[in-house]
Amino acid sequence: MRIIVYGVGAIGGTVAAALALSGQDVVGIARGAQLDALQTGGLVLRTPLRTDRVEFPCVGDPTQLQLRSDDVVLLTMKTQDTIAALERLRVAGLRDQPIFCVQNGVANERYALRRFPEVHGVTVMMPSTFTIPGEVSAFSAPRHGIFDIGRYPSGSNHFDDDLARALEGANIATFVIPEVMKSKYGKLLLNLGNILEASVGPDVDYDAIRALLRREAEAVFRAAGIDWHDVGAADPRREGLMRQQSITGVARTGGSTTQSLARSTGSIETDYLNGEIVLLGRLFGVPVPANGYFVQLSSEMVRDKVGPGLVPLERVLAGLRAAGIDLPK
Repeated sequence: MRIIVYGVGAIGGTVAAALALSGQDVVGIARGAQLDALQTGGLVLRTPLRTDRVEFPCVGDPTQLQLRSDDVVLLTMKTQDTIAALERLRVAGLRDQPIFCVQNGVANERYALRRFPEVHGVTVMMPSTFTIPGEVSAFSAPRHGIFDIGRYPSGSNHFDDDLARALEGANIATFVIPEVMKSKYGKLLLNLGNILEASVGPDVDYDAIRALLRREAEAVFRAAGIDWHDVGAADPRREGLMRQQSITGVARTGGSTTQSLARSTGSIETDYLNGEIVLLGRLFGVPVPANGYFVQLSSEMVRDKVGPGLVPLERVLAGLRAAGIDLPK
């Protein structure tokens, strides 16, 4: 089995480095300064326990690979880049090889299944950071993270079992579950707060707003008949497998949305996190004004090139009230 990691950022970089260090056959697909760094000096993986430098082949496009029948593709880019990546895989000749959506949100699997028959979902619980080309940091121990994996839309097969064994050998706790999308919808609830942190910063008390976003989401899930599994703080696996810890000399720069703004990538994933709730609300007639406000705010931040944490909380509160939301005093 050769594992192709498509998108060597915070998650993809941690996964690729950990797999390569464990002896797996890994090849990366990256772009820009990250591609240059990987091709010239390899990738540094920093964790609370150690620092390793690992080298593995890396290319800029799937067409530069000679695809094999035993390839397994891990999509680890943000959702806004998924369709373009899938099209490049199709151009490169991918057909029946399994695709694992190692991504936040719940839209990627459907995008992939339109184009390829063997699609799998992965719920990602892995606090990691990528801000400097050639370096990624994973902030949990004793495992780098926890993954739930399964076939889309449901079930599992030997591809899940094979990848789970490889990930376990790479110090990533992995669970094959037949209803993986329930887990992914549970993770989506957690990710609704990404844009809160990215807009007003991590040190502002916005628990009431976070709870409001979740209440709206749970309401649309119920209206849509969507079940979910709690993968948040109540998940008992976290205490034993994934305790967040500091890394000497490395700052935790925030979640994936914050990191995208910090790197000025020109796009963020809010359309596929809070935007998923907005879509479901419109489909099933459930008002979701708070999530709708943050989708609009995210587009304004990208348009105006606003850095992370630079939106005054007063602006957010005023915007929510303008949307008809009565916030607690």
